[in-house]
Amino acid sequence: MLAGEKEPPVIQLQDVYRTYTMGDQVLNALDGVDVDVLRNEYIAIVGASGSGKSTLMNIIGCLDQATQGDYLLNNTNVGDMSEVELAKARNREIGFVFQSFNLLSRASALKNVMQPLVYRGIGRAERKRIASEALGHVGLDDRMDHLPNELSGGQRQRVAIARALVGRPAILLADEPTGNLDSKTSQEIMTLIDQLHQDGQTIIMVTHEPDIAGHCNRIIGLEDGKVASDTYQEGTTR
Repeated sequence: MLAGEKEPPVIQLQDVYRTYTMGDQVLNALDGVDVDVLRNEYIAIVGASGSGKSTLMNIIGCLDQATQGDYLLNNTNVGDMSEVELAKARNREIGFVFQSFNLLSRASALKNVMQPLVYRGIGRAERKRIASEALGHVGLDDRMDHLPNELSGGQRQRVAIARALVGRPAILLADEPTGNLDSKTSQEIMTLIDQLHQDGQTIIMVTHEPDIAGHCNRIIGLEDGKVASDTYQEGTTR
């Protein structure tokens, strides 16, 4: 990149629609969304139930595709990708953290974190080393061999975060990451996510909790499938 040249956004949504047909009715879950996300942004997506938050996250995460419009992920048009290429993009570019943790119940914390690396053809010994480092990074060095039901809710979410980060994704997507946690544990998880952002991670989070959204530098509000607001917290520059 030339001196003075701006780095392109990691995400570009250009006039994106996601339309569902229900009988003779047409529902625009997303209705002409335009959003750019720069590297190392820390974004909360907020809005009432049915506003389009989950649909937007599914499209950003390559779990669904736009009916109309363009989605560029690291300057590549997702709409032109095959199913195999979409799966590779999910595995390499995006880390997912869910409210319900989504851990394999019969696998240890270590094996849960190793799982995404299987699809990259990495040998078992190297997978174990990388996953061990990721668990250490989230403070679970002493819980690697525990099953999910032997861990607290906060520890399970830390495992989920380690699994999301183990492949060094460009973007971390977090869908209500504290939704199943008590207030004290929620703050511990948010402290960890804040640190990930300070370390350079690009983070997009869906939340309905104002205090959780307050951790983010930028808040995008959706209403009826449209971007109703896009604000930067005080002291944050575009």
